Amino acid sequence: MLEIKELTRVYGRFTALNHLNIQIGDGELHGFVGPNGAGKSTTMRILATLLPPTSGTAVMDGVDVRKAPRRMRELIGYMPDFFGVYDRLKTWEYLDFYARCYGFSYQERMRMIDQLLELVRLSDKRDSYVDVLSRGMKQRLCLAHALIHDPRLLILDEPASGMDPRARAEMKDILRSLKDMGKTVLISSHILPELSEMCDSLTIIDHGNLVFSGTVDALSRKMNGSAPLDIRLLRDQVDAAATILKEFPGVTGIELADAQLLRVDFDGDEQAAAQLLKKLLLGDIAVADFHRAQMNLEKVFMEVTQDD
Repeated sequence: MLEIKELTRVYGRFTALNHLNIQIGDGELHGFVGPNGAGKSTTMRILATLLPPTSGTAVMDGVDVRKAPRRMRELIGYMPDFFGVYDRLKTWEYLDFYARCYGFSYQERMRMIDQLLELVRLSDKRDSYVDVLSRGMKQRLCLAHALIHDPRLLILDEPASGMDPRARAEMKDILRSLKDMGKTVLISSHILPELSEMCDSLTIIDHGNLVFSGTVDALSRKMNGSAPLDIRLLRDQVDAAATILKEFPGVTGIELADAQLLRVDFDGDEQAAAQLLKKLLLGDIAVADFHRAQMNLEKVFMEVTQDD
């Protein structure tokens, strides 16, 4: 398990991270979401031991990033948002260079390189020079580089940035394969819908502060609880229904979405919503449909990260 505890990073008078607390279970794909400048990359650099925290810490499998940074590096694979590759090397030579740095034997390196290239779907590019690879291929090659020492935790900063839709789909499949291998993966992005499709859980931060951390379903429930009520009528009873709604506690606004659909701003809970429906039916209002409007995740992101 990765546990981030009261993680704080201050630059002069600017607080990039403000007492961040997150728990990520073993084998989870965890999305780390926030607008540009929210503190995502700062957090990831601290986890990768590239940047010391001002206070607080992070612990992975009992290893504290502040007390044992060298041991922490053995547990993590880090893929930054901006990466460099050596254009004059072939893809297998690029991976071989880094595998040598870890002290693997020739036989181990050749076996490992073939396995990694297959995992990231670059086996057919084994003898291609890095400079002829597309951006998406280079990103997958850098992912293979991060996996050379078989880390427990992968830290991927905007891994799908700049990719076309096909390359993004391939990256998603690779990340699911890593989850099946038991890897814990922390993926950052500023695009909430993109991460929600593949992640088990999400953390949203804004201006260095924690906004939400939990499952995708929990986020949807939390936000949809404040979504408006959609009330569709069977007959032309808009005026009569509106009269009842205006008198009900918790109704703060009524909008006519179409001829027989009322969209009602309502801050009551589920029990109060049931009472509201009962009130309409007792008032002889023919209700065909009554439900909370679903908020799409893009709208959720905009609401939870809006400026004060």
